Amino acid sequence: MAAIMSLIQSAPPNGHDPYIYLEDVLTRLPTQRACDIYQLLAHNWQPA
Repeated sequence: MAAIMSLIQSAPPNGHDPYIYLEDVLTRLPTQRACDIYQLLAHNWQPA
């Protein structure tokens, strides 16, 4: 729960809607390459 809350709370300061961000990250996470995981961080995230 703490990890999910951390994702939700990191979205608004970076200008993202928390629910859209969380849905996209959780959808992309299983197929994201480990070396590219940084792309899912709120400050690097771009909607798909």
